[in-house]
Amino acid sequence: MAGLIIFFVILSLVFVYGVFIYNQLVQVKHNVGRAWSNIDVLLKQRHDELPKLVETCKQYMQFEQDTLEKVMQARSQVASARESRNISALGQAESALRSGLGNLFALAEAYPDLKTNETFRHLQARISGLENAIADRREFYNDSVNINNVRVEQFPDVVVASLFGFRQFPLLRFSVEEKKDVDIKQLFNS
Repeated sequence: MAGLIIFFVILSLVFVYGVFIYNQLVQVKHNVGRAWSNIDVLLKQRHDELPKLVETCKQYMQFEQDTLEKVMQARSQVASARESRNISALGQAESALRSGLGNLFALAEAYPDLKTNETFRHLQARISGLENAIADRREFYNDSVNINNVRVEQFPDVVVASLFGFRQFPLLRFSVEEKKDVDIKQLFNS
């Protein structure tokens, strides 16, 4: 009789501990979703601002159409990756867009009228602010993903995770080129 009571107490403790782990895994999974939503909102805001920037630049930069087209093309790729939640494609598209924006802002230095245009300055500051916010949110997203990925791999969480289908999420990474400084001399010599 005492052995049966001990068995049910141990079984109850294991069950309670399993529920505790399950609830923590749910919380970690939702943190990843929340972190992604934060990035998604910022990407959408930047997506809406870029056509305004390009139109403003077109008025001054008649000879820089290639740079403007690259920015709009990268914008489209980011939107497509964002909508499909393809983190790998988003990282690549973000790298292309950030490179294009860096080139655009560097080339704008050659156009004094554009640099003093209030709309351009406002859009440049707005997009730069969004870029900084995206970088902050990317860090938060990657931290959330890392916590999730560690939890679904470590014991005893891995048992509960595999029973209930919890999965790992990919990190949001940008290419090596995106991390390098823009070569301003090369921009003006091409």
